[in-house]
Amino acid sequence: MKILVLNSGSSSLKYQLIESETEDVLAKGLAERIGLSDSMLTYETGNRGKKEAKADIPDHDAAMDMVFRVLTCPVEGAVKSPEEIKAVGHRVVHGGERFIEPTIVTEETIAEIDKVSHLAPLHNPPNLKGIKACMRLMPGVPQVAVFDTSFHATIPRKAYIYALPYNLYTEHGVRRYGFHGTSHRYVSRRAVKMLAERGMDENNLKIITCHLGNGCSMTAIVGGRVVDTSMGMTPAEGLVMGTRSGDVDPAILLYIQKTLGKTAEQVDNLINKQSGLLGVSGRSSDMRDIEAGAENGDDRSALALEIFCYRVKKYIGAYAAAMGGLDSIVFTGGIGENSPRVREMCIEGLEFLGVKVDSRANSSVKGETDISASDSRVRVLVIPTNEERMIARETAEVILRAGVVAG
Repeated sequence: MKILVLNSGSSSLKYQLIESETEDVLAKGLAERIGLSDSMLTYETGNRGKKEAKADIPDHDAAMDMVFRVLTCPVEGAVKSPEEIKAVGHRVVHGGERFIEPTIVTEETIAEIDKVSHLAPLHNPPNLKGIKACMRLMPGVPQVAVFDTSFHATIPRKAYIYALPYNLYTEHGVRRYGFHGTSHRYVSRRAVKMLAERGMDENNLKIITCHLGNGCSMTAIVGGRVVDTSMGMTPAEGLVMGTRSGDVDPAILLYIQKTLGKTAEQVDNLINKQSGLLGVSGRSSDMRDIEAGAENGDDRSALALEIFCYRVKKYIGAYAAAMGGLDSIVFTGGIGENSPRVREMCIEGLEFLGVKVDSRANSSVKGETDISASDSRVRVLVIPTNEERMIARETAEVILRAGVVAG
């Protein structure tokens, strides 16, 4: 069954066409600068290499039209007609408390997603644009919304309620939701399989997943159920990120607003776009640049690297305590998968928890890898994330269960 997976952003639309039975990627691409000058579509069919198509792409409808022209191209298309595509899986960032699992899209679903858009104003509206464009182009083909927040729906109240007046939760939805759920779900499932092959009880595993990229989050998972996660009501809480501050004393933000005369919008911009690795280093939001700067003796780059890894280490300790033990730490995301130095610094000094890493294995990671030392009680894994594959899986499960496969 061919499933189209879409990730629709404010000025971009990323897609993959996946054969669900084999999980082969038949085609993929990215429409960029939608509604702006110099818009273009970069695409790839099979193993034919990347190609570019520059064109005026005024909106998401036009982007989807362009994607379908490429997908159905008689010469190098992945399908002969759109009818070969049996379902579409959409990444939707925020489902609030209403959506705790992937959901077939209806007019009611769209209305409910719109209702919680205030919780993710930069993400949910463009997610909805992608959904509506597909509904127009593919009438009768089931659309499934897969929510970043849904994997975290099992978090207990003690972990998701903030110590604020309770009516802020009941009346305004102020609580921890968590994000990167599709990534955490995917790598945790892969980790369970890898650990089960070592004879570990897959039903009671205590796992910490570390999604480290430009955006970073960690999740504590017991027996496949999330018990805590580092991002909160918004993606700004938790770890140090490329341009996000992560955890800060909330009174600092009030101090900045009052003392420096900043508006709420300026403070929001400061903690989300001017902080993190960029803010501390004054150099870059890219960890590769930070590591290079640290290697070359730049003190602020070295400091940014230390703060980043220290924060991860603190969360590992906190989550091990919250779970009452630890069986595995999983690294994923652009930094987690590709930086041996960051992985080493994040777990340095955690031998008291039973964490030991084989330095040679850590320095030569390829694909899914166990980098633990032979005598490490806690298994340290590196697992490349694949959110598109996870969305395709969940889309297939939902439509097959509901019996609504197109055609």
